[in-house]
Amino acid sequence: MRPRPRPPVRGRGILSGTGIILAVLTGTVVALLIPIWSAVHRPAQDADLLSARTVATQYGPLSELDRDFITSVRLAGLWELPAGQQAEEKGTTDAVRTAGQHLVQGYTFLDQRVRDVAAKLGLDLPNGQSAQQKQRLATLDAARGEDYDREFAGTLRLADGKVFTLAAEVRAGTQNSLVRALADDAGNTLLDHIKALEATGFVDFATLARDLAASGGPTAAGSPAATGPMAGPGQVVPVTPSASPTYPLPPAESSPPPRTP
Repeated sequence: MRPRPRPPVRGRGILSGTGIILAVLTGTVVALLIPIWSAVHRPAQDADLLSARTVATQYGPLSELDRDFITSVRLAGLWELPAGQQAEEKGTTDAVRTAGQHLVQGYTFLDQRVRDVAAKLGLDLPNGQSAQQKQRLATLDAARGEDYDREFAGTLRLADGKVFTLAAEVRAGTQNSLVRALADDAGNTLLDHIKALEATGFVDFATLARDLAASGGPTAAGSPAATGPMAGPGQVVPVTPSASPTYPLPPAESSPPPRTP
């Protein structure tokens, strides 16, 4: 008599329940180990790059972002102080002229601070405005009346918002005590400028948000990369208010007139 074939034993084979469970567990372990292996064997490119761009000073490590910030504060003062002085003369309302006064006083203070910090860290600083900054001042110079007020408030609010954001980023992460103190002073001064500019009533916040989103990073517009430490930085000319020409002013108002559609 031919023996009856034995039925397959349930639970055996690669497709059995136990096999499926083992396969799933194996896949999970592999999925967990791959990222760990990649992290261990990944070249330390980012860390090496950061280390290469950070230099040691007696006040703590000085990063590339720190140096960019110092240069940005200096560049901001080179054109925003003259813009503020111009607004003191050309503004058609008390609020605009007051905002101009805040800019002049604030950047006179910040320029002294940034020159002191740069000298102690051995950093060179720019002495001239960028082409973009010169163009902004020319645009403001050509504007008159309420058009000037709106151009001044919008342009300066956008610029100070960028430097304010950069100051906050640097303050949050810098390891350098001089840069940290400068970021404190810059943040306080720029916040004062921002509030004074917004108090004019001429800041269009929808346009401001769009322009900030389109401009990218929080650096001073038109600012070149900061230079590294130098054996002997060149002479840095202080930014100081100078005599301004007089402009014919319409009757001053305490607040801007309603915007016509």
